Formats: sequence, structure tokens, C-alpha cells
Amino acid sequence: MKKITKAVIPCGGMGTRFLPITKAVPKEILPIIDTPVLAYIVDEAIESGITDIMIVLGQGKDSIRNYFTPNPKLEDALLLAGKKEELELVKRITNRANIVFATQAEPKGSGDAVMYAKSFTGSEAFCLAWGDDLIYNPKNPIMGQLTATHKKTGGTILGVQYWSGNDITKYGVADVDTSSVIARSVATKQSHGEKNRLYKCAGIIEKPPLAKVPPSRLAALGRYILTPDVYTTLQKTPVSGRELGLTDALNIMAKDGNVYAYDFEGTRYDMGDKLGSLKAAVEFGLRSEEYGEEFREYLKQVKQ
Repeated sequence: MKKITKAVIPCGGMGTRFLPITKAVPKEILPIIDTPVLAYIVDEAIESGITDIMIVLGQGKDSIRNYFTPNPKLEDALLLAGKKEELELVKRITNRANIVFATQAEPKGSGDAVMYAKSFTGSEAFCLAWGDDLIYNPKNPIMGQLTATHKKTGGTILGVQYWSGNDITKYGVADVDTSSVIARSVATKQSHGEKNRLYKCAGIIEKPPLAKVPPSRLAALGRYILTPDVYTTLQKTPVSGRELGLTDALNIMAKDGNVYAYDFEGTRYDMGDKLGSLKAAVEFGLRSEEYGEEFREYLKQVKQ
């Protein structure tokens, strides 16, 4: 099976949960300390063996393109000033992968955003990551976990994690087939070994109401491996409310029995949410080799 080397990162949405700053700055480019959210996701892709990345931009998100495009004037100024460390830091943004862009003409849904990558990915399977879902695992990047799973199954992979809270209603929830040979355990809160992380997926229930028992507690959290037949499926997927939904297409594909849910290992931050962003800033600050200890001591002194 051909190695997955391409990733698609849609950056749509107006970021209304993060107003007022997102009136001028895309949520995907908001910083965690000094690095944009999207840059961490691009790093995850590269560390997973991805060499080619397409970022699908919504309208008004040119600053994302600017960030990932070389800036010769800045590089020349840093070189002239003898700031070699800063120069390497700036060059690192653009010289580790081939990054291209597409612009979604109108906000017509997640499936429409994926369709913009058709000529980019061609007949190959590819990674898909939403531009505001940051997942931390420095030793085993999430896209790498999913590509390894795809290599075993050859199918579409939905990245999921166990979600205990009532806010599971905000997510798509995997309808896992617990009778499958792959499903060694029911998707309940327990310690997962490697053998119980992979499930046959019968479909995805989008934002299930609490009044009904959700099909599982496995929430879809912004990482996928999509096989190339996603495009033909999207072309025949009904449009709902002027939007073409990726979930609707995945539910059609699941009927063929080649869609799986993989319970990945990592800490996920919802970077389209103010509290999620605050948690990420604190936890990334504490992990910093440069000032983590000093920051930890500062937090001990903060008065409630």
C-alpha cells in the first residue's frame, strides 16, 4: 500500500466563538505563546511523514497564506542584522514541506472544502485535519497513528477519543460495531490496550441529543484518513441547507464496511474555544524548556 504523504487542512468558519479578535485575525493563526495554532498542526503532519500540504482557506484568511509564504525582505533584514537564530526560525516555517493553498469561494460546508483538494490528492489516500483542532503527542503524532492504522486496514479512518461529559452533544459520535472482530471491547471508559483501539464504524451521529443514548462515547476530534472514493461519494451526497457535509458522505461510505474509528492517544485542545485556548497556553507554557519552571513558580504565586 502506498505511503500517505499528503494532508489537507481546511480553515473555514468565521470563529464567532472567539470574537472580537477573530473579526481581524483568523482563529487558526491565533498564537499559543509565539506560534500559531495552525503551525503546530502543520508540524504534526510533517512529523507524521507528510511532505505535501494543502491549506483550504475561507474568505478573509489571507494572513494564513502570508504566514506560510517566504518573506525575502524579512529574511534579508535578519541576515544583515546577523540574527542567524531568528532567520533559521523563520525559514523553518516554509522549508520543511511543500505547502499550497486553495480558497473556498463560499462557506458551503466541510464536504465542499474537501472537494477543493481533489486535484491535489488525486487517487491517493490522504490525511485531513481541521485547522483549529490541536492535539498534543510529541512522541507519536496523531496523523502518524492514523496512517499506520490505514496501512493495516486500507480503509477510511476516523480519529476519535472517549468523551465522558455531557458536552459530547457538540461532536460527531462514532457508531461503532462492537460485534466486529476488531472491536475487542465496548467503547466505554476503561484502559485501552493497542488491540482495543480500532473499531469498525457503522456511521457517525452528528451532535446527538442527550435525551437519546449516544451510540458510543467515542467523539470525532478533527483527524481523518480519507480514501480517494470520498470525492465520488461527496458528488452524490445530498446538500443540506446549502452545505455539503463530510459526515453525510462518511455515513454513505460506512455502508460499504470500510470505515473505521481509531481511539488515538493524545491531548486535544479545541482552539476555536476561549477556554480551550487558555488551557493550551498554560499547558504549553508549563512544558517549555526555556521558561516552564519559572512559569510554574509564577502560577503558584497567583492569588485566586
